[in-house]
Amino acid sequence: MRITYQDTKKGVIDLVPETLDDLWHISHIIEVGDIVSSKTTRRIQDTTGDKLRSDRGVKKTFFIGIGVESVNFHLFTGKLRATGSIVMGPEDFVPLGSHHTIEVKLNHPIKIKKEHWSKYILNRIKQSIEASKKLSAIIVSIEDDTADFGLVRQFGIEYYGPIIGNISGKRIIDKNRGKNLDDFYKRICDSLLKFDNIQNIIISGPGFTKNSFHDFLENKYPDLAKISIVENTGSGGRVGINEILKKGLVEKLNSENRVAKEIAAITNLLEEIAKSRGNVAYGKQETIDAVNAGAVKDLLVLDKFVRIEELERVMELVENMGGNVMVISSEHDGGKQLESLGGIAALLRYAIK
Repeated sequence: MRITYQDTKKGVIDLVPETLDDLWHISHIIEVGDIVSSKTTRRIQDTTGDKLRSDRGVKKTFFIGIGVESVNFHLFTGKLRATGSIVMGPEDFVPLGSHHTIEVKLNHPIKIKKEHWSKYILNRIKQSIEASKKLSAIIVSIEDDTADFGLVRQFGIEYYGPIIGNISGKRIIDKNRGKNLDDFYKRICDSLLKFDNIQNIIISGPGFTKNSFHDFLENKYPDLAKISIVENTGSGGRVGINEILKKGLVEKLNSENRVAKEIAAITNLLEEIAKSRGNVAYGKQETIDAVNAGAVKDLLVLDKFVRIEELERVMELVENMGGNVMVISSEHDGGKQLESLGGIAALLRYAIK
């Protein structure tokens, strides 16, 4: 995510979402009562006298602002929509007060105006911007004895390589072919290990070399194999890398990773509850009491409850005391399990009852 404009006196911030996770964050940044503005396209019908023309009109693009009445984000389709009454726009085309839905799209700026920007929401934007600087995935495009890397960052793609192996064709008898192939794969792995905190590795290519390389990872580099998937492409090199990008696979994996982390946190919470050792709190009042006692190590809050002002204060208090806060999406089973516990829970440093 990027901030392209900010005026704290006017309460305005312009954001550009770059990943599905950014859309998810923005779905919780936008609140009922905010004014959201963006470019939008509407089909405008021309009129002749009192009669409506039979054609479907023409599409026109213009800047429009709405007073938000509802926000909907569908995690698995990646659609974020804000609906409300139009408060600004060209009145020749869009009458003020009529309803309109703005769809927030990747890499398209959106302006958000609030009466008050809470510390929690500003921190959320800051964390999303920091995440944009990290390497979200590496695409390894392998074809025969050549490997190209596509380093996927939220600001774009950075190419690395190629790495070329000294491998003879399968039809040529070469007793060193197996060793040369292993050396080629090891050089690819040495390059991968230079990058910190890789979230995903996508091994792609048109032939069977990509599968052979993945088998090599499973035998020699199991940690890399755990974060790797194999995907077929029609070409190798940069063309193959761009083919992966067009499939939207990177965004899908990043979203799945976040969901997996959240579900793992909920599973851990439920396991601790089952042990009944008293080092867990759940439900609003019980959890807040634990926070006020300074006992919370990890706080889990359902995304739908984040906007409650009292919970924002609670979350800030946990962080100030050195605890961790995780916002859990209500879109998956882990979120539904947390909602059944009252929407908020905590793992404690020590039992308080």
